[in-house]
Amino acid sequence: MPAPQHESSPEPSEEATPQCGPRRRMVILGTCCMSLLIVSLDNTVLNVALPSMQKELHTTLAGMQWTIDAYTLVIASLLMLAGSTADRVGRRRVFKTGLVIFTLGSLLCSLAPNLESLVAFRMVQAVGGSMLNPVAMSIITNTFTDPRERARAIGVWGGVVGISMAAGPLIGGLLVETVGWRAIFLINLPVGLTAFLLTWRFVPESRAAKPRRPDPVGQLLVMATLGALTYAIIEAPAAGWTSPLILSFAGVAVCALTGLVLYEPRRPEPLIDLRFFRSAPFSGATVIAVCAFGALGGFLFMNTLFLQNVRDLSALDAGLSMLPMAALAFVCAPLSGRLVGARGPRLPLLLAGTAIAASGLLFAVFEAETHTALLFTGYVLFGAGFGLVNAPITNTAVSGMPLAQSGVAAAVASTSRQIGQTLGVAVIGAVLTAGASSATHRGGIDEAGFAAASRPAWWIIAGLGFCVLVVGALTSGEWARGTARRNAARLEPASVPQSTA
Repeated sequence: MPAPQHESSPEPSEEATPQCGPRRRMVILGTCCMSLLIVSLDNTVLNVALPSMQKELHTTLAGMQWTIDAYTLVIASLLMLAGSTADRVGRRRVFKTGLVIFTLGSLLCSLAPNLESLVAFRMVQAVGGSMLNPVAMSIITNTFTDPRERARAIGVWGGVVGISMAAGPLIGGLLVETVGWRAIFLINLPVGLTAFLLTWRFVPESRAAKPRRPDPVGQLLVMATLGALTYAIIEAPAAGWTSPLILSFAGVAVCALTGLVLYEPRRPEPLIDLRFFRSAPFSGATVIAVCAFGALGGFLFMNTLFLQNVRDLSALDAGLSMLPMAALAFVCAPLSGRLVGARGPRLPLLLAGTAIAASGLLFAVFEAETHTALLFTGYVLFGAGFGLVNAPITNTAVSGMPLAQSGVAAAVASTSRQIGQTLGVAVIGAVLTAGASSATHRGGIDEAGFAAASRPAWWIIAGLGFCVLVVGALTSGEWARGTARRNAARLEPASVPQSTA
């Protein structure tokens, strides 16, 4: 494959960022974490505001699902494109563009007059968001080249997710109670502007020495797969699982996925390099990300509706009720980063899978919604499990991969998270809608009725936690590390820059 041509002037490369001093590296890490904060905070804040939005916009449960899934779906579809584009045209340039688009999209969301406009503006937000997290992770990977420093930095990065979980429900509840749900989008404006100024001042430009070429066909196949699958799942309860419309969209998803698997290996520089998945840890991290974030999306969606629509709590009280979960996520995320740096990803993954599965079982078997002590325990277990799982996912996904392709590798990990959250909200929402319809026909929903209606959804969450446990055990041992080393050796020659002299 021919080397990329850069005749006009020397281009920044992977070596540009590690030359920064310790203080500047911390500023870069903080700036990247700010981008993660606004993207993560946006989801947790939004969940608390869903009931208020549903009442004002006069929409259905499926409409509320779309306010979340339109965002995560677009991000999932564009993350890998954003990662590879940043490797090619410059990470700082793409990162700054993402901050501008995300901030503008947030402003538009705060002005949305109806559900359709809100969903459209959420998609604008998502276009910007797709340029933030994978590119920020690539910047971090190229800034912190020492494995232990990188693990600690990723632990801080994961801790920001815990902060967003802790602060999101409280900030969202306070804003909804005092100003209204539209204010939840306005809080992104000062953070986005500050992050943009810090990026412009402190983050050096960097590019991959040999980036991938664009892959428009692969990009379209990814979008068709995720879009058709999500639509089929969300709309199936209303249209019917065997209706021609739903079967057509399911068929499109299957055909697009098949085309993606057959087409990508034929390209010399594919959007999704399927060779990455020969590494057991990388493949495991992908599966674990889908499962863990699927559980998170379903957990937040169900509990928000339960606390406000069934228990009749205010948005602020609902946020306070979920604080035990958020607090444990906040505490466990940096702890997980330290464990990964000191002992590897195995222990955090095993603990995470066990905790998430146990939380799901408390609700599925013991109806934790109807007992305050069990509800508190379920929140604590889920928060601890989710806090522990994020750092090993990220570290495993980028470790062993060629540095020049770190943007693509980080984007695959981020894509897996967004796919998981998209499918989690879609599947759990569909299951909950079916159960709630049956309960309503029997005379309405109280705590016991909600527990019965949501039981199948909680079994799904428990199963996702068990999958994290099993896959984490299988892909974090010596055999798995051997596959990663062999795969890195096969991939490395492709990332060595060729001379253009």
